Amino acid sequence: MKSSIKRSSIILVVLFFLTGSFILSAQNKWGTGFAFEQNTRLGRGVNIIGYDPIWKDASKARMKDKHFKLIKEAGFSNVRLVMSPFKFAMDDSTYTINPNFYTTLDYAIKESLKNKLMVIVDFHEHGAMGKDPLGNKAKLLSMWKQIAIHCKEYSNDVLFEICNEPNMKPEIWNEIQKEAYKILRESNPDRTLLIGAINGNQIKFLKDLDLPEKDKNIIVAIHYYSPIQFTHQGAPWSKNNKDLSGIEWLESKSEKDAVRLDFDMAQDWSKIHNVPLTLGEFGAYEKADMPSRLRWTNYVARQAELRKWSWSYWQFDSDFIVYDMDKDEWKTDLLNALIPSKKKKN
Repeated sequence: MKSSIKRSSIILVVLFFLTGSFILSAQNKWGTGFAFEQNTRLGRGVNIIGYDPIWKDASKARMKDKHFKLIKEAGFSNVRLVMSPFKFAMDDSTYTINPNFYTTLDYAIKESLKNKLMVIVDFHEHGAMGKDPLGNKAKLLSMWKQIAIHCKEYSNDVLFEICNEPNMKPEIWNEIQKEAYKILRESNPDRTLLIGAINGNQIKFLKDLDLPEKDKNIIVAIHYYSPIQFTHQGAPWSKNNKDLSGIEWLESKSEKDAVRLDFDMAQDWSKIHNVPLTLGEFGAYEKADMPSRLRWTNYVARQAELRKWSWSYWQFDSDFIVYDMDKDEWKTDLLNALIPSKKKKN
């Protein structure tokens, strides 16, 4: 009888220990600090493969294995993997994703993880979602469900960003992101999620963002391209700025004050809501003069870091580039502006 009681006591102690360990683990993962830890680990990053032919034909890929290694060696610790799944929808009512999509997605994720780069899987369908958010909602939700299930075994070094630059009314975006959130949590309960503000992820619209209240495993994404007349001068897709040229950014007191005022607004929101921020995109288009681009890029990156935000520069290849694929070399001045200590070993 005494032996039986002793065994029962031991079992209870073991169960108590295991239960306590489980609770502690859950608290570490879901406590208020976990998303901040993830954000710190994200650190400095760069957007990749959004417009790379790799999505259509792997044999024509510009991004190669070596580039992931180069990104890590340069001092980056994350990549924001820009994907546009809508074009891979098969001809059925549930928007089944063509398997070819996963070939590229898995390649980019695995090469990133292999090189110790965290990965933000970014659903980059802002154009279609902005034109018809409710009409495309079912498509986004269905595709996220498929992608989330496909990616559920990846480590916590892979994060999901629900939608890039949701250009729509706040009430519609809050409806969509909450539904997407529930779908993602079904298959990925521990995955860190990124949710952005409306209208280009602009800081001034953070106030309209309605986040899931009890989930502390969320990072909020903002983008920064201000002043837009400078950063987008000569950009052919920018309706109001495509004909502009010769606009400089001289790092004057008023120019720096404008950046700090914007970033302080975001930081105040972050503190009130106890949610970390990532600067998911920033950059100045190549039609601006290089000295101004370097000054602006360096200042924005350092201001983000002062506030302990992670960031991902727009972008590695295509436009705003920090790496010249044709010459197969870094744009050294721009890389130095992003990462002044790039020559140091990590």
